Amino acid sequence: MNYLDRFRDIDINLVKGMFAEIITFRQAVKIMEVCGTHTRAIFESGLRELLPENITLISGPGCPICVTPQIYIDTAIELARRRDVIIVTFADLFRVPGSRTSLQQLKGSSSDIRVISTPLEAVKIAVKNIDQEIVFLAVGFETTAPVIALSVLEAVKLKLSNYSLLVSLKTMPAVIKRLISDKDLAVDGFICPGHVSTIIGSQPFNFIADEYNLPAVIAGFERVDIIRALAKILKMIKDSNLKVENLYNRVVKTEGNLKAKSIINEVFEPVDNTWRGLAEIANSGLGLREKYRDFNAEKRFVLKSTPQRQVSNCICGDILKGKKTPYDCQLFAKNCNPLNPQGPCMVSEEGNCHIYYEYRR
Repeated sequence: MNYLDRFRDIDINLVKGMFAEIITFRQAVKIMEVCGTHTRAIFESGLRELLPENITLISGPGCPICVTPQIYIDTAIELARRRDVIIVTFADLFRVPGSRTSLQQLKGSSSDIRVISTPLEAVKIAVKNIDQEIVFLAVGFETTAPVIALSVLEAVKLKLSNYSLLVSLKTMPAVIKRLISDKDLAVDGFICPGHVSTIIGSQPFNFIADEYNLPAVIAGFERVDIIRALAKILKMIKDSNLKVENLYNRVVKTEGNLKAKSIINEVFEPVDNTWRGLAEIANSGLGLREKYRDFNAEKRFVLKSTPQRQVSNCICGDILKGKKTPYDCQLFAKNCNPLNPQGPCMVSEEGNCHIYYEYRR
């Protein structure tokens, strides 16, 4: 049995016992999974169809591409039109529509846009194209922040003057606070993001129970992880024993990954940040520290502020807040599909609309 199989070796009797606790729970509750990978795991397992009607799962803003505001996409497109700039980006962001076009559509013209899998590849591109400005589209959560920070440190080491970041890095705890504060949403518990927690640890989520008296668990991504997480949240509600529990301790530590956090803190600092559909949230993002300001594309280039043009009838904002589902959208599976996305939630494989489309009824 290999290492991965150990996590997938399911004790059927244990699962049956946990599921019995779930289906016999009688109170009406809404539980939000914040991470897009959790949403995909839930759909892949068919778990939603097995739950009783009183238990509602809500998909939150756990896709970094989806919560990136449209003005960021438009700014990236503006930079891509410059002849002296090479845009370097992750694959998902490549297809996200801006006000009038996307990076993918622009690549067919004279723009030099390159898709990579790691920011360190962007540094290599900067080394090979010293007469060009290399702008990496630094989008993501705490999970990708360490390697993006490493790219800056590597650029410093190599004394590169042609490498910069267009930053839209976001952090999870602050957005969960915003969601809890939304009385219209009224979430009863949270499945906290596993990938993010491997970096920041479990401790930053303790406020969910300590300040708001709500249950939460940090969970892995196997089917049994999700079932265990739901059973644990429902038991905490039933017993009025509301706390934050780490059920992913095979990977997540209380203090997180100290080395990764140190690298993040060296290069970035907390800043206010704008989330698509959620407006600006205080201290919910990461910005370059003053000592690394030369790597800030927004300071390096003179950028225009262009009016935003929203796609008519696209409700990605409400979907990201958990107030609506993709089935509520007039465009879903019609004008909007993975081959012709009208909004960011249909682009990324972690996007709610993309997942709902793939597993649609």
